[in-house]
Amino acid sequence: MSTTQMTGAKTTAIRPEDERLGIGKSFAYGAQHVLTMYGGIIAPPLIVGAAAGVPQDQLGLLVASCLFVGGLATLLQSIGVPWFGSQLPLVQGTSFASVATLTVIATGGGGLPAVFGSVMASAAIGLLITPFFARVIRFFPPVVTGVVITTIGLSLMPVAANWSMGGNAKAPDYGSMSNILLALFTLIVVVVLSRANVPAISRLSILLAIVIGTIGAVVVGMADFSKVGTGSIFAIPTPFAFGAPVFTVAGILSMTIVVLVILTETTADILAVGEIVETPVDRRRIGDGLRADMGASIVAPIFNGFTQSAFAQNVGLVAITGVKSRFVVSAGGGILIVLGLLPILGRVVAAIPTPVLGGAGLVLFGTVAASGIRTLAKVDYAGNMNLIIVATSIGAGIIPIAAPTFYKDFPVWFETIFHSGISSAAVMAVVLNLWFNEVKFARQRGDASTFVVADRYIDLSEISAVPWLREGDSIQEGRVIDADGQPVPCRDKDGNEVPFPFGKPDHGH
Repeated sequence: MSTTQMTGAKTTAIRPEDERLGIGKSFAYGAQHVLTMYGGIIAPPLIVGAAAGVPQDQLGLLVASCLFVGGLATLLQSIGVPWFGSQLPLVQGTSFASVATLTVIATGGGGLPAVFGSVMASAAIGLLITPFFARVIRFFPPVVTGVVITTIGLSLMPVAANWSMGGNAKAPDYGSMSNILLALFTLIVVVVLSRANVPAISRLSILLAIVIGTIGAVVVGMADFSKVGTGSIFAIPTPFAFGAPVFTVAGILSMTIVVLVILTETTADILAVGEIVETPVDRRRIGDGLRADMGASIVAPIFNGFTQSAFAQNVGLVAITGVKSRFVVSAGGGILIVLGLLPILGRVVAAIPTPVLGGAGLVLFGTVAASGIRTLAKVDYAGNMNLIIVATSIGAGIIPIAAPTFYKDFPVWFETIFHSGISSAAVMAVVLNLWFNEVKFARQRGDASTFVVADRYIDLSEISAVPWLREGDSIQEGRVIDADGQPVPCRDKDGNEVPFPFGKPDHGH
């Protein structure tokens, strides 16, 4: 919760995210954020670069550029400038949602210049439409945000599982018992350290577990740091190192659809981290966060980067550590910039065995889902259709996670949007919430649905003692009907439902 400080006669509230922990702690916790998202931020440039035919020795430059751009975007999002930046502990990096589309653009003959042009133009379009997304805050009550946060955690579980198995499905040891046991060892270390009575150790449990897990991997011969010294030590990302951007209509249109998905997911991440930090998130704050996303995405191609977005896995780190300061994330952004300028440090981090990250990821991503469940526990399910909203929306979000090819025969634009479990759940939850809770004629009438939880009844022992009828109630055919047309049960002192002691005639009230 926020604290207050007195300045003369004026009292100002200090937001939880504005807490300053000192340089040492900030960079230690910031390093946790970098390690948590490192695998996710280097994967897109490796995949897209390989598809575009970038030589092996140049892929390192592409990766370093994405680290550098991710650091700048993180600083913009967490520190903020007028109109840009939510000032929340959100880590920014290359969006994985854009990888498939960027790969198609890269292999279509245009290479990286066409990719960069499509990213810049679609981000500019996204920047223009952010006011629309900023206005949807009223359509994200707890029943919607809870669904989205839960689905974010669940949708990241395959990532943690893949990391735990080794990360590279083509590797001969992928899914081996040794990889999974290393992930399990890291997971156990996280759990043990989280239980430590020393707050600093508990909050740094992820970072310490990754270090201990890596040491364990070295001992058993599962880590290789031999290539750390190969390559340059210092390098500044060269603007347009892979050529000037090329703008193609097909590429821009396809990436614009991806941008809509990214805006939806970032909105969900902003709401999720606001819920975890326990700080108000209004329309203006969402707009500033989305503009930071799109503004960074416009600039990214200049430094050989791709579309930027908030990283959902780092939302889990905020939840599990309880460290809510946005300046910790800013420190992480600074580390990313240094990694982008010092490729040798990037190679050290890249040498961390993927199963180690997988073991830590299981806790992190599960924490995101648990945060969503906690939000859903606050939702009122009595006398409404919120239960079916939650059930249907989470089901829709799980489909692309459980069956990734479920939408393969649908139109490309549809698959692009609904291939993401987060987008599927968000769209479904918003639509169903509008249908059941906003559109008047869609509200439940007559006999209650199976999914409606009755919250009101009339105690038989109090019928003659208190004025139990409420405004709008009526007695019809021997039953009490409330203002919404719902029948109200009558119960005896033991809680058993019994017939009303009325006659059949209608005693309208």
